[in-house]
Amino acid sequence: MFTSIRIIGRGRVGTALAERILQRGHQITDGDADLVLLCVPDAAIGEVARSIPAGPWVAHTSGATPLAALAPHTHRFGVHPLQTIVPGRGPEQFDGAWAAITGEDEHAVTRAVWLARELNLIPFHIREEFRALYHAGAATASNYLVTLYRAAVRMFELSGAPPEALLPLMRRVIDNGFDLTGPIARGDWQTVDAHIAALHQHAPDLEPLYRALASELIASRGDLNTPGPAGSINRGTQPVLSDRPLKRVEG
Repeated sequence: MFTSIRIIGRGRVGTALAERILQRGHQITDGDADLVLLCVPDAAIGEVARSIPAGPWVAHTSGATPLAALAPHTHRFGVHPLQTIVPGRGPEQFDGAWAAITGEDEHAVTRAVWLARELNLIPFHIREEFRALYHAGAATASNYLVTLYRAAVRMFELSGAPPEALLPLMRRVIDNGFDLTGPIARGDWQTVDAHIAALHQHAPDLEPLYRALASELIASRGDLNTPGPAGSINRGTQPVLSDRPLKRVEG
């Protein structure tokens, strides 16, 4: 599809991507190329794109930045590896991951699919108008998982429990296909109330986070009014999320 590729930006994604391209036997050049691939921070994409002479296909690896940022180039597409890439590891980080591709015509989409597959990614198409929503979902699943882990670590540390004990638990949730267990699944609002009381006393800054997560989990459960292991789960028996005012966190 492309005989020569220029990669601009050798951060985490750019470095791993360049290694995979070389593994596939493709030529990487710092000069003229059939494809110029931008692996730069989102804020720099527009400026870098404008500095590239017209002619080649131009693409970026951003999840949130629209293709319009690649103007004035019209031969353009996007491939966003849906994976967290860390330094110190190689292109094997791409293996088995998915990639969101964007293109404004069939030729662009075909080239985006080709690049994704060369990286050993599983491509899927995302519409430009839903790009930010898609990326919000990706950030929620990856970045905010870090937030949840750090919050849980603080609770464990305050309680005297070993934080490393959380990792097998978190991995099992994924292995179990996110099958919900625990007090909300059982309709055990007394235990949820005890959680909130403990946070209110020992980690009040984490109480709003717990309340928000519990409220969202309750709202996402379509079967809360059906009998469960602990009997009938009824929305009317959930005063615990509203009968104490949330503590405002200043600063």
